[in-house]
Amino acid sequence: MAHDDRLTQQHGFIHAGIITTMLDSACGYAAFSLMPAEAGVLTVELKTSLLAPADGERFRFEGRVVKAGRTISFCEGRALAVKAGQEKLVATMSATMMTVVGRSNVRG
Repeated sequence: MAHDDRLTQQHGFIHAGIITTMLDSACGYAAFSLMPAEAGVLTVELKTSLLAPADGERFRFEGRVVKAGRTISFCEGRALAVKAGQEKLVATMSATMMTVVGRSNVRG
């Protein structure tokens, strides 16, 4: 994600709500990648730890599945700020994702 002034808070850092949203998506897609094709994914719970100001030219978000279950999967995410070619960890997330099957309003 490129830095965008419209996504910053009062000090010019990317807002924590944006970082949390992107980490939620990264974790959700990680969980979704292990689900059946007809499934959808919903976040059940998440926790974001903000480790440093989100100051960068670009940002990279990673999600990985720690434990995949039939209905519930546990994921972790990392947000990295890229500035002058260097990456810095700015936030982490732990999230619980639910596999949803058979609901027409929740699809992959």
